[in-house]
Amino acid sequence: MGALLMVTSGAALAGSKAMINQATGSIDQRNLLGEAGKSDAEGGESLEGPIDMLLLGVDARERWAADDVRADSIIVLHIPATHDQAYLISIPRDTEAQIPAFPKSGYTGGVEKINAAFQAGARNGGGWEGGAQLMAQTIKQMTGVSFDGAAIINFGGFKNVIDTLGSVRICVSQDVKSRHMSFVDDKPMWNADAKKTGKAMTPVVHKKGCREMEGWAALDYSRQRYGLAKGDYDRQQNQQQLIKAMARKATETGTLTNLGKLQELIKAAGKAFILDTGKAALPDLVFTMRGVTGNELTMLRTNGGDFHGNAAGRETLSPLTLEMFQAIKEDKLAEFVYANPDMLSTRK
Repeated sequence: MGALLMVTSGAALAGSKAMINQATGSIDQRNLLGEAGKSDAEGGESLEGPIDMLLLGVDARERWAADDVRADSIIVLHIPATHDQAYLISIPRDTEAQIPAFPKSGYTGGVEKINAAFQAGARNGGGWEGGAQLMAQTIKQMTGVSFDGAAIINFGGFKNVIDTLGSVRICVSQDVKSRHMSFVDDKPMWNADAKKTGKAMTPVVHKKGCREMEGWAALDYSRQRYGLAKGDYDRQQNQQQLIKAMARKATETGTLTNLGKLQELIKAAGKAFILDTGKAALPDLVFTMRGVTGNELTMLRTNGGDFHGNAAGRETLSPLTLEMFQAIKEDKLAEFVYANPDMLSTRK
């Protein structure tokens, strides 16, 4: 997701559309939207209006089955028609959703946590493409928002992008002990791998305060939800914070204005990064969004940053959150945020 944002947040400054095409030509592009793409009537035939993209972060490991993947990070990126601002809105992974039937994977539909939509679309040969399509359809059905494009990045690719940038500056809001990693001989390792060494394991603890983080640390911190005061809602803010930090670092280091550096960044994401730009050519989309940088990125909190449940105690989108998505659809998000400042993220 950070890779997508950086590609679309000023790469055109490097030169012409031909240069942009050269820089981004290696990106794997597939149909990730299916029936959830914007129609011509919704402005899907041009890039003159607002632009809405679905960003999905998945955790796919070699030892897991290819279709046993859920989208643990679900973010809507909204660019208003002015194309000079960007908003990130996270959808809680445990939100109860009516997932529509998806013949491609044999899924017959049902009510499940929304992150299961990706797995339901990916099974039986549907792959990541099918997973993204069903997720996009589920979100469109829930919020009314259609999309101009989408992107998927595996967390491993996310780490590689940060390592290529060198590091990112993250301000940790509260101490949190990692549920996924430990140090063995001062080397960070996945807990499953660390246990195999038979050596002493020291827990990774992300301490409160601001610091430069390497890829492994930034990714691990952004994945934590247990032990945080607001659980997944704090994690959503941390993930948005990381994306903004990556965009800011890429801008400050000149990555977006240097063809070689930009190609190196995209190469780092590699096969773990898949993009769909809908009806627009990638160079045209990048050129259109060239005015958006990390400084113009506003982070919003779904449900005001706290759990919102229904009568059965299951997580749902609050009425105010649904109003926020309606504002996205009508391209009136700036007015909504002004009237509802509590929806703004508390991260910097």
